[in-house]
Amino acid sequence: MLELLFSALITILPDYLYRRYKQGKRLGHEINLFTMWYELRWGITSCAVLAISLLTVIFYFHPTTTNVTSLFRTVSILSDRPGRVEEVYVADNQFVRAGEPIFRLDTQRQQAAAETSRRRIAEVEAAILVGQAELAAAEGNIVASESQLRKAQDDLTRRLDLSERNQNVVTEQELERLRLTVEGLTGSLEAIKAQRDANQTRLRVLLPAQKSSAEAALSQAETEIEKSTVFAGTNGTVRQFKLQPGDLVNPILRPAGILIPEGSGRGRFQAGFGQISAQVLHIGTIVEITCASKPLAVIPMAVTEIQDAISGGQLRPTDQLVDIQDRARPGTILTVLEPVFEGHADYIPPGSRCIGVAYSNHDKAIKSGENSGFSAFLFRIVDGMGIANALVIRIQSLLLPIKVLVFPN
Repeated sequence: MLELLFSALITILPDYLYRRYKQGKRLGHEINLFTMWYELRWGITSCAVLAISLLTVIFYFHPTTTNVTSLFRTVSILSDRPGRVEEVYVADNQFVRAGEPIFRLDTQRQQAAAETSRRRIAEVEAAILVGQAELAAAEGNIVASESQLRKAQDDLTRRLDLSERNQNVVTEQELERLRLTVEGLTGSLEAIKAQRDANQTRLRVLLPAQKSSAEAALSQAETEIEKSTVFAGTNGTVRQFKLQPGDLVNPILRPAGILIPEGSGRGRFQAGFGQISAQVLHIGTIVEITCASKPLAVIPMAVTEIQDAISGGQLRPTDQLVDIQDRARPGTILTVLEPVFEGHADYIPPGSRCIGVAYSNHDKAIKSGENSGFSAFLFRIVDGMGIANALVIRIQSLLLPIKVLVFPN
């Protein structure tokens, strides 16, 4: 409307004044409803062309968007395993700090497993003591068996010497009996040594391995007990948290609630502009926004980040070929906005939906000499045209409460 009024002032109005005072034609006589197009054809045509040109220039160099919001992160409150709630430490809408407990699951099964592992460790330690005693007994048996074997070997040696001197003194049966006695004691000694070696292996390898396994099982059970208590990972406020003791929690099917981190989404907005504005938006571009959550206020923002990819073109491999015509939504240029003046956007709740308008600024390019002469003059005019959108967004901020409260959709 403003562009049309401006165009009419420098096209239709001069045409009418020329025909009225120069040619003497009167409004309502020669210039009437039926002859208006013919009489003012040059002014109307020029007005239409100028208005369309102005609108094109203004909306290209000063793009507007209705997709401005302050996105904020949420953290799902989940346990590492399913189970029933044993104890709840916080309430809904309560602020928690990182490391504070939120709720605890039932741990009877894990505590029983931990106690079983402790008993198993005690059993292995007792078996180690018994094995040490058995090893000491085996060492004593070895000493006794070696003494008996040595005695039997001495008897056999002495009897053999007597038999060599006089065969009638020692009979062959007695010599055979002594040989069998030596062989039996030798076998007994070897068996006792094998038993000692087995006890040593059991003490050195088997029982320590069993103890390590029991300790690992105990550590696993204690870890499961520790993981049964869910702690806050960051400072934030607990939302949609209605857990009660006895409720069943499943990390896949049923989260316990949502944690909104402190400061998430505050003072930081995301705006989506049309793709035609890709060459106009730059880091540092000034954007003004107005939000329904803070009516009658226009907040100056600055572009701090521009996403270098458009989400509408993202592709994930599937079992079907992608047809481009199925991409109904082309996507927008995502920009990140931050307040020019610190604290101006603190009172806007995260998630608020806003509208915004960006303004081109060629002042730096003109001062650096990149744009000079007639082009600099044109760019000054283009920058000045932003006042139309500035007026529009202020009118929208004034009419927004009326539109929302009196004329809702």
